[in-house]
Amino acid sequence: MLKIVIDAMGADNGVAPIIEGVKRALSHKEFQAILVGDKDLIAPFISSALAKKVEIAHCADFIKMEESAAVAAKRKDSSIYVGSELLRESRADALVSAGHSGATMSLATLKIGRIQGVSRPAICTLMPSITDSPSMILDAGANTDCKPEYLVDFAIMGCEYAKNVMGYPRPRVGLLANGEEDSKGNELTKEAFKILKNYEFFKGNVEGNDIFNGSVDVIVCDGFSGNIVLKAAEGVAGAISHILKSEIKSSWLHMLGGALLKGAFANLKKKMDYAEYGGAPLLGVNKTVIISHGKSNARAIECAIYQALRAIESQVCEKIAQAFAFKAQANPHNQSIAN
Repeated sequence: MLKIVIDAMGADNGVAPIIEGVKRALSHKEFQAILVGDKDLIAPFISSALAKKVEIAHCADFIKMEESAAVAAKRKDSSIYVGSELLRESRADALVSAGHSGATMSLATLKIGRIQGVSRPAICTLMPSITDSPSMILDAGANTDCKPEYLVDFAIMGCEYAKNVMGYPRPRVGLLANGEEDSKGNELTKEAFKILKNYEFFKGNVEGNDIFNGSVDVIVCDGFSGNIVLKAAEGVAGAISHILKSEIKSSWLHMLGGALLKGAFANLKKKMDYAEYGGAPLLGVNKTVIISHGKSNARAIECAIYQALRAIESQVCEKIAQAFAFKAQANPHNQSIAN
């Protein structure tokens, strides 16, 4: 049976929504959960029925959001350190954390290690689209300063994840720029474009609106730009929700229209809700690591666990490793430079 480590500490809303999310996932999927954190905080939420499917790995410490990620490697009794060790020692198959994302990335890279040939791991975030399937953007924050070869690696990893986990038969990859023309972009994207145009999956430059219109499945960018896009999208979604609620409440006629469109509004909210996407996989490390939002509710943790299970079952880490082995054979000189 697959084992999933869940970091129970460090999230904005405490351990309760983390454990509730685990409980919901266990009611739908067969796996063994390992909750890492303070036993005194976790145990009161574990029923006798749940205890049969849950193991508690006790540790009292955790990395607080305001702390630097650099301290994570020295805090051996922190929840994310213990969780990373369990994954490194193959005592678990995946790690899910809504705690300090920087600490999670740092320890995953240090303890679990990069896939051979990957220049830098990247955070891959799912974004809502006008189609039935979400798009993916990476990097969404792991690497603020990038080289062209990093973006190429992100494209390869994103393509493999889209194909093997998301089920897109022929993923289309675009490079985020300030225009669709081949000549657009900054020095980073122009150099990356020259390399990416040799890949069959590459569809060229895309603009910010293409993230949501379904024209491509995977959008590649540096982590600085990707994180700004992500936070801007979250802000727009929140603003639209607030404006709609205010307008509906402004008159009885609007309230009547809102009642008639209740189902449509519910579907829109679900499509734009980060919780439905669970978390962001850290692509490029040797095992499955899912980074969830710090304010994750139970639904977000539940979906993050489902995402981890799909990643393991699809063997996406192995598929990414195969893709980079092929890349190395095709261009060994550039591969040696990247490492």
